[in-house]
Amino acid sequence: MSRLQPVVDDHDTGGFFAAAARGELVVQECANCHTVLHVPRAYCRACGAWSPAWRPAGTTGTLHSFTVADHQVHPAYPVPYTVVLVDLDDVPGVRLLGHLDGNPDLTIGMPMRVRFDELAEGVVLPNWEPAPAGA
Repeated sequence: MSRLQPVVDDHDTGGFFAAAARGELVVQECANCHTVLHVPRAYCRACGAWSPAWRPAGTTGTLHSFTVADHQVHPAYPVPYTVVLVDLDDVPGVRLLGHLDGNPDLTIGMPMRVRFDELAEGVVLPNWEPAPAGA
């Protein structure tokens, strides 16, 4: 069974997946006051504007937390696998999830880099992996 796929044409999050298909990681911000809107939404909680926009987010982060699943709950995700929570280096306050096969050697605080996993034709998901030493 193939991995579950995100809805890539959603009004609020479609821009995120469109950017991923181009090999870019983006976050949403208010075009009026530049507040980061995470999770993406149409309305800015800071200024009240209805003007979201997408901007580049960089390609690196820091491992905030992780957990290893060793009990299979869905046939699309054979165990073990690791779920990571990564703080973006270029966008303070934004954390993104990722999925790694197996049980890799991870340490909280280690540098991570984005990679783009093609789940199906035209469906690309930003994901994370440990950054090589010295990168």
